Amino acid sequence: MDPLSDLLRVVRLDGAYFYAVQAAGPWTVETVAARELSPRIMPAAELISYHIVTDGRCYGGVIGEELVELVPGDVIVFPHGDAHVMSSGRDVRIGEDVQRTPQPHFPFTVFLGQQAQPGASLVCGFLGCDRRPFNPLLAALPHRIHMRGMSSGWLSGFTRQVTEESRLGRAGAASVLTRLAEVMFIEVLRRYLDDLPPEQTGWLAGLRDEVVGRVLTLLHGRPSHPWTLAELAREAAASRTNLAKRFAQLVGQPPMQYLTQWRMQIAANLLAQGGAKVATIGGEVGYDSEAAFSRAFKKATGFAPGAWREVRRTARS
Repeated sequence: MDPLSDLLRVVRLDGAYFYAVQAAGPWTVETVAARELSPRIMPAAELISYHIVTDGRCYGGVIGEELVELVPGDVIVFPHGDAHVMSSGRDVRIGEDVQRTPQPHFPFTVFLGQQAQPGASLVCGFLGCDRRPFNPLLAALPHRIHMRGMSSGWLSGFTRQVTEESRLGRAGAASVLTRLAEVMFIEVLRRYLDDLPPEQTGWLAGLRDEVVGRVLTLLHGRPSHPWTLAELAREAAASRTNLAKRFAQLVGQPPMQYLTQWRMQIAANLLAQGGAKVATIGGEVGYDSEAAFSRAFKKATGFAPGAWREVRRTARS
């Protein structure tokens, strides 16, 4: 499994919330930070916000920053759930049309502005994810990602399926909607990765580096292995000095520190999802004793493993 797929599996993109928007005339929507909405939408998750333009044009961006123009086929994503603005123009002022709370779930449509005038149609929503204890992907993403011209075929299919699944409410609809949102997000990530400039740093930039990408694959492929810097360097055909330097430059931390944090993320996922014993989970992420694993886990999360499991289960229930 490649590191991106592995990371997406372990950090658990989970839950999807959709609504449609039909906007016309002068209109502005100011959305609060997603963390303020998560208790009402997905209490156990942190939220990634996104908007997909299906018709017309509008503008969007993080509050306090310049807005970008969006046309049909464009997707704008706020990976950190920042408070943001969607508007009919860059200079439209917030007035009585502002919306500050989450809208009804699909298939309901929110109408904004003067509907007699030409406007824009959007599919908007949130995708839940785990950011704790360690999510290097989201940490490496900017506060706003704007992708132009996503495939019209993909976009029409996505919108049609979201509408159908939400309207019919068949068995498994929640899982299907989550997978659709996840596919959309992965497509955005792929395009973002393809467009990264050569000088870019961060976890995604590390994936495409010959040495760092190889080491990430090794660490994700065998997280319980007792890796050393020397062994990683041999496997990556690099010197220890070069490996340590390149890994720190791109990923932002030494390889062994990254491994420790990644093990904690795997363990956190296993604790939240199943009933395996703490000692068993510790062994799966490379710890010979339950005590050593518990100390490392509490240092990384602030919770003992059993307390983490209880907190996550309570939040989800």
